Amino acid sequence: MSQLVSPHGSASVRPLLLPPRERTEALSRAEGLRAIPLDSRSVSDVLMLAMGAYTPLEGFMGHDDWRGSCADMRLTSGLFWPVPITLPVPAELADRIHEGEDVALTDGRSGEILAILKVDEKYTIDKGFEADHVYRTRDTRHPGVVKLMQQGGVNLAGRVLALSEGSYPDRYPQLYIRPAESRALFLEKGWSRVAAFQTRNPMHRSHEYLAKIAIEVLDGVFIHQVLGELKPGDIPAEVRTRAVRAMVDNYFQAGTVIQAGYPIEMRYAGPREALLHALIRQNFGCSHLIVGRDHAGVGDYYGPFDAQRIFDQLWDGALETAPLKLDITFYCRKCAGMATSRTCPHDSQHHIAISGTRLREMLSTGIDVPPEFSRPEVAAILREYYADARLAQTASGT
Repeated sequence: MSQLVSPHGSASVRPLLLPPRERTEALSRAEGLRAIPLDSRSVSDVLMLAMGAYTPLEGFMGHDDWRGSCADMRLTSGLFWPVPITLPVPAELADRIHEGEDVALTDGRSGEILAILKVDEKYTIDKGFEADHVYRTRDTRHPGVVKLMQQGGVNLAGRVLALSEGSYPDRYPQLYIRPAESRALFLEKGWSRVAAFQTRNPMHRSHEYLAKIAIEVLDGVFIHQVLGELKPGDIPAEVRTRAVRAMVDNYFQAGTVIQAGYPIEMRYAGPREALLHALIRQNFGCSHLIVGRDHAGVGDYYGPFDAQRIFDQLWDGALETAPLKLDITFYCRKCAGMATSRTCPHDSQHHIAISGTRLREMLSTGIDVPPEFSRPEVAAILREYYADARLAQTASGT
């Protein structure tokens, strides 16, 4: 009988979404509470709490947990947590909120009530301290740092009663899989050793190769799409999903892959975010997280293998989900296939470096994508998307 890794710090997954009957009553009460509009990252965090992806958190962190998460990757309870989950609001709004008050958390764009927060604490933070520890830089060209520096000046902490999962279950009915559901799927398949593959991009040949290595040594791969807001230029989830499905249907053995998605918004925190991704995948039931080159990084802020090395700094018992550390992959003309430096003996002149950035450049300029970069079925879907985008730009005069 298959045995999955335990949820992080808990005997069971702990979603904060109220049951339907309680939800209706709580929503009626929330309509009379002070409304706190949330930005996209805070909306994402509420939805992650709602589905149980942040088990065992019961809400947004107070000051001491914030500081411990930043400095030592430990909460006051001693629990491992590598990236703080906090709720920042403007100081002028925080001044009107009293500790002990219940407030309604709303989507700042749609106005939908997402949750009720019981405010236990209000506190200010040293944003530079968080930037130094979580992002390893204060450079505001870093998308995570600039968001941190622009966020409200006061954090609200307290327990969350989630009332909605937003539009995600309706927009992605086959893709939106909660941690309790992924665990049930793995058990149904008899899987116990499952590798999660985190992606915010369509999967090119290097990604495919990494996933297949995992399948060789484990029971299956959980291709886990980022559904939350991304940085400008990233390909929408609807397009990525179709592209991944084309690759899986045509180039993977049936029954070895589950494709899913979840509402996280990337912080681009490199090594620290790789740890958070592993913690989250432990809640989804994955025994491993595939960690390749520059996982969750952006620009040149992190070394290509920093996200692998940080796992070696953890203490015993911090995480059950382990990294599946894989080398930089490339296409070797002489080998006539994908390889790494551990398997290919040939000089770099025979190698074709494959990256999502280069793939996007070829697609956006209309250059033919060679088969060494992307499977033709995948490239066709991406070409159609970029062609439509260029037409839309021409029509708008931009």
